Amino acid sequence: MKRLLSLLAIVGCVASSPALAALNVGDPAPDFSADAAVGGKHFRFSLKEALSHGPVVLYFFPKAFTSGCTVEAHEFSEASASFAAAGSTLIGMSSDNIGTLSDFSTRECRAKFPVAADPDLSVIRAYDAVMVRLPGVGGVSDRISYVISPEAKILLAYSALAPDEHVTRTLAAVQKWRADHAK
Repeated sequence: MKRLLSLLAIVGCVASSPALAALNVGDPAPDFSADAAVGGKHFRFSLKEALSHGPVVLYFFPKAFTSGCTVEAHEFSEASASFAAAGSTLIGMSSDNIGTLSDFSTRECRAKFPVAADPDLSVIRAYDAVMVRLPGVGGVSDRISYVISPEAKILLAYSALAPDEHVTRTLAAVQKWRADHAK
């Protein structure tokens, strides 16, 4: 019991400290494909394919159906039309399994954008977005949002455990990119 309380105290300190985005503006974005769901329908998401249509907003979140992740999903769903109008693709990702995320995509993302599963943390690690690994529990991602250019370069990296600025900052970066690349 004492060991568990110590472990929980450590996690609390990690969770309450400011997070730092690992990839910097201008860095290459690691390519990936992942199982995803939107509105409960499964498909294979390909970053390379999505980038062929414009910038991609990739946001990592710790755990489906937790309070902060639910708030963030609601905010992204409310802004999904604005992201689409700016020509971007929006996708969330966590270490949850695809079954959990399928339900989350319907209930909390309101079938407005997909969420992808990364239970082995391979993509989360590639984006250096691992927040914590707990024995017997596995790992969870940090709350980090990236905007990726069609050239697969990081345009924005924003990391904060509070979900309230992720939508505003990523949408502003996408809209700036769109304005700078108007036809």
